[in-house]
Amino acid sequence: MENSSLEKKYSSLIIVVSVVIPIAVALLFTVKLKDFGIQVTPLSFLPPIYAAINGLTAVVLVAGVLAIKNGKRQLHQRFMTTAIALSLAFLVMYIAYHMTTDSTKFGGEGIIKYVYFFILITHIILSIIVIPLVLVTYVRAIAEVFDKHKKIAKITFPIWLYVAVTGVVVFLMISPYYV
Repeated sequence: MENSSLEKKYSSLIIVVSVVIPIAVALLFTVKLKDFGIQVTPLSFLPPIYAAINGLTAVVLVAGVLAIKNGKRQLHQRFMTTAIALSLAFLVMYIAYHMTTDSTKFGGEGIIKYVYFFILITHIILSIIVIPLVLVTYVRAIAEVFDKHKKIAKITFPIWLYVAVTGVVVFLMISPYYV
């Protein structure tokens, strides 16, 4: 299959996934299994795990960029595939946590409250924006359209890194308020 047609083949899927994931997360965030009579033990142990996964994602992203800068294309590919897998693992755990556990309210006051909400809101917005960016960047690499891949990767990388790092920061800021 020609490289440009490979990109076109995946473009509809990228659009669907980029729209469905944020909508599904928003909807599932409001669904509590207990509301349907399903008795489930709250998965309250998950936040430190998925925060660690976010931290690991940040490390893997940086390692991936260093690998490609050093001309190690296969290692770069493995790191980036791992980063996507880690992001998916995060997503599954995040949804599972919120479907089984009541949300935690941030208890900080004063300026720290505004800092927390700024970080949280930018984290959420950019986590939605990064979905199509990651997918397009990945497909361009698979299609071996490296000039276009490199161009979009320069945008994708800092946004994805910000999302991964701020995921950890949000966890650290709210963790004193977990019940």
